[in-house]
Amino acid sequence: MSELIDNRRQRISALKDVILHLHSGAAPQLVKEQLREIVRQTDATEIMAMEQQLMAEGMPVEEVRSMCDLHSQVTRDVLVQVSPSRSVPAGHPVDTFKRENIALREVIEKMRNVLSEVSKLDDGADAAELLFGVRQFANDLMDVEKHYQRKEHALFSCLERHGITGPSKVMWAKDDEIRGLIKQMNQAAHACEATAREMRQSLCLFAERALAAVEEMIFKEENILLPMSLQTLTDSEWSEIWSASPQYGWCLVEPQSGYRPKTASDVRTNSLPTEGTIMLPTGHVNVKQLTAVLSTLPLDLTFVDADDRVAFFSEGPSRIFPRSKAVIGRKVQHCHPPKSVDTVNKILDDFRGGRQDRAEFWINFQGKFVHVRYFAVRDEQGVYLGTVELTQDIAPLRALQGERRLLQYN
Repeated sequence: MSELIDNRRQRISALKDVILHLHSGAAPQLVKEQLREIVRQTDATEIMAMEQQLMAEGMPVEEVRSMCDLHSQVTRDVLVQVSPSRSVPAGHPVDTFKRENIALREVIEKMRNVLSEVSKLDDGADAAELLFGVRQFANDLMDVEKHYQRKEHALFSCLERHGITGPSKVMWAKDDEIRGLIKQMNQAAHACEATAREMRQSLCLFAERALAAVEEMIFKEENILLPMSLQTLTDSEWSEIWSASPQYGWCLVEPQSGYRPKTASDVRTNSLPTEGTIMLPTGHVNVKQLTAVLSTLPLDLTFVDADDRVAFFSEGPSRIFPRSKAVIGRKVQHCHPPKSVDTVNKILDDFRGGRQDRAEFWINFQGKFVHVRYFAVRDEQGVYLGTVELTQDIAPLRALQGERRLLQYN
């Protein structure tokens, strides 16, 4: 079997065969022994490649997700860093992910200590103080949502550019499972009575499931996802992740300083051609696509520039108030009946002067309940650029009741 040590393709194939054996019902301990004999060592990229091959060959994502904890258990003994993981400065996205994981481990340890104290009490003992601690730590664990969102939306997006889609399919699904477990734990913690017996019966099981799941994800991130990401992503992509991260927030700790990302001009959002494309701060679109998007939105949009002239309007299939292209360049005051001009001028003057940013009206019109909203449009320095008008029939929205969680086409 020595040829497997230096042959990546054969290592991945052997790893996949052994994992398929696990999926067929083999005992994890037996699979561990097989893995030690066949695959002497493997790294993070090979684990991900193996999972992607399984999905490419038809194994449902949900099945891979349901077994990925077992994958983790049986591969721990052979998972190594073939080459030392690249070091990163404080404040680098990977450094922040790892510091957050340290903070999560600390919360988990504290919560387990409290639950251990509960196990020592008599059934009827008052555990109010311990229950308060559990609720506090359970609430702290909810902060992992920010960690997962940065991973799913910023990190996974960059990995997919390199053809690495396994994490966004399998690990994201696992994140959702953990979210559900943490939610169950919090609900149990807040519904629980403050006696040791009640806590043991209704809370401890939920808590241990959630804590174990978070710990397992930490292991996967630090031993598979983050090392593989460091091997794969460019400095520009790490800069992009760093720039996108603040909108999702931080989990339990703040990023440290030290990392110096590339400047915005050095960061390439992706490798798609830019010819004929409108480049925007958050992506790119061509005129045909933009026109189709605006025409598809279930509302009418009109933009009036800083000189009060109509500059643009969308053309949906069922506009509420008809528009003619002849209005382009026309003073918006001339597009309204004389009795409305004072109101139009009042809105525009307040927007231009910075006194207001929004005005809205709602009316019954031809069997519709029409919501009309005006928003001041400003640049990053707050300079007034114009006003956008959004008009929408919200009668169908007002009629909604309950929830719809399953796919159903109208």
